Amino acid sequence: MVIGDGVLTPAMSVISSMSGIQAAAEHLTHDGVVFLSCIILVGLFALQHYGTHRVGFLFAPIVLIWLISIMFIGLYNTIIWNPKIVSALSPYYIIKFFRETGKDGWISLGGVLLSVAGTEAMFADLGHFSAFSMRITFAFVIYPCLVIQYMGQAAFLSKNINYIPKSFYGSIPDRVYWPVFVIATLATIVGSQSIITATFSIVKQCNSLGCFPRVKIVHTSKHKGQIYVPEINWILMILTLVVAIGFQDTTLIGNAYGLACMSVMFITTFLMTLVIIFVWQRSLVLAASFLLFFWFIEGLYLSSAVIKAPQGGWVSLLLSFILLAVMLVWHYGTRKKYNYDLHNKVPLKWLLGLGPSLGIVRVPGIGLIYSELVAGVPPIFSHFVTNLPAFHNVLVFVCIKSVPVPYVSSDERFLIGRIGPRPYRMYRCIVRFGYKDTQQDDGNFEDLLIQSIAEFIQMEAVEPQLSSSESPSLDGRMAVISTSLQSKSPFIISDEDFDTCSTIESSKSLTLQSLRSSYGDENPENRKRRVRFNLPENSRMDPDVRDELLDLVQAKEAGVAYIMGHSYVNARRSSSCWKKLVINVGYSFLRKNCRGPAVALNIPHISLIEVGMIYYV
Repeated sequence: MVIGDGVLTPAMSVISSMSGIQAAAEHLTHDGVVFLSCIILVGLFALQHYGTHRVGFLFAPIVLIWLISIMFIGLYNTIIWNPKIVSALSPYYIIKFFRETGKDGWISLGGVLLSVAGTEAMFADLGHFSAFSMRITFAFVIYPCLVIQYMGQAAFLSKNINYIPKSFYGSIPDRVYWPVFVIATLATIVGSQSIITATFSIVKQCNSLGCFPRVKIVHTSKHKGQIYVPEINWILMILTLVVAIGFQDTTLIGNAYGLACMSVMFITTFLMTLVIIFVWQRSLVLAASFLLFFWFIEGLYLSSAVIKAPQGGWVSLLLSFILLAVMLVWHYGTRKKYNYDLHNKVPLKWLLGLGPSLGIVRVPGIGLIYSELVAGVPPIFSHFVTNLPAFHNVLVFVCIKSVPVPYVSSDERFLIGRIGPRPYRMYRCIVRFGYKDTQQDDGNFEDLLIQSIAEFIQMEAVEPQLSSSESPSLDGRMAVISTSLQSKSPFIISDEDFDTCSTIESSKSLTLQSLRSSYGDENPENRKRRVRFNLPENSRMDPDVRDELLDLVQAKEAGVAYIMGHSYVNARRSSSCWKKLVINVGYSFLRKNCRGPAVALNIPHISLIEVGMIYYV
């Protein structure tokens, strides 16, 4: 519903503000207003890739000037047209209203809610503001300004009943008409920008939790939370233009907009109740009281909005249904693929039977095998060695996981463990990110990984319980390693310039060297600082530990190869028609048209090995 709100808010806001031109220029047709609105909407979405930080400093002044403007206009109208309107602040009149209107009064709530819907859009991206500042702003700035403005409009309409279709612009004094029109247009752009940014944020968090297809996420600023999602941006723009051109009537768009807003509020209240119980750990009585009180109020508005579904409200329901279907199909297919990996892991007896050489040729270098499994060896490993019996001297099974917390500190990001006995030189690394963490390539992932493995090897020598030899399972116990090159290290660390294409140096062939050279010429941005690890000459460490660290250093110098699975997921022949439709059509379409794994986006192509495999789930 929030993502759908990101489609409706820009269309509703921009068309409403642009209608001010028609109020002043009678010769301008409604089609002309829609055309001008579409131009502004295209410009709004086209500027998203620059990020909000470039123009964000203008947002607060624009919103503040807008609120002060409508407050003074409301005061002016109240004083000039009908000062007695202030008595409407008494609750007596809402009781009298419902007593006299009955069912019609209840139906009108679907339009009344639009007087408050939209105020939340100014602070939709909650990560940019503290909760206290939002409470102060809403209580002492936004609420008084809105009440005074609506009071002024009511005073104006009490003497000018014919202006109901265009009450806002009709109530503006002629001398300030155009300045208010300009600031109104700018304020709608700010509100639209906020809800678009909030849509990006929600898509990113759903993506991190495995509930949305992979999309490209661009961080437009050093500040966390300021992101840009190209695919979502252009989809939103197309849908917004379709809504604006298709309906052209703010009343119909308002019905859809109101239903979306009230649904979000209604569901958020329920989720807030869970926060009260499980996060704040308050009593069930308090949580139930909170839920019932706000659900009673919101339920009245929501029920009024639902009955207007045939008059435009169906758009919100349709958008929500499509997005929910996409998320369910993606999550279902992803879980099926993960369960296949989980139930088809490489057997322990098979791996141990291969011996330290794994029954294949071990070539110099480090092989980073990316997998979604946090335990065991994925089936892609056996698939690879069965068809190409050669692997690197050091193997690291890397699993990148997004965990359901906002941030993971650098001291808790890496978990390192061993797979099989020590001579196998096989390790596991789990890299953990929170759903708000920035997964950017800072150029030293390989160095941090080597450093973490080295620290684990030293830790294992001191704490033998970490070793898998004493564990009946394939994996030994894992240890949390701080991801910092400045941490305690068994290496002497130096750095020098190099380019990322110099990996896989184990081959000294002229052909590969020429390939690396041409790759470096075509990709000058890949140059960075290279960290070189060396073991101290006079060290009292255990000989086995020293030999293992020496193998690790030599493998690092030989180069690093990234091995990733390129899987195709099909439903079994015995599956139901519904499952075949979801997996073979829906999930297959989403996988083909979404981004590759985030980790693959920063890997030099010359270092990447993709292994194709078909999963029958």
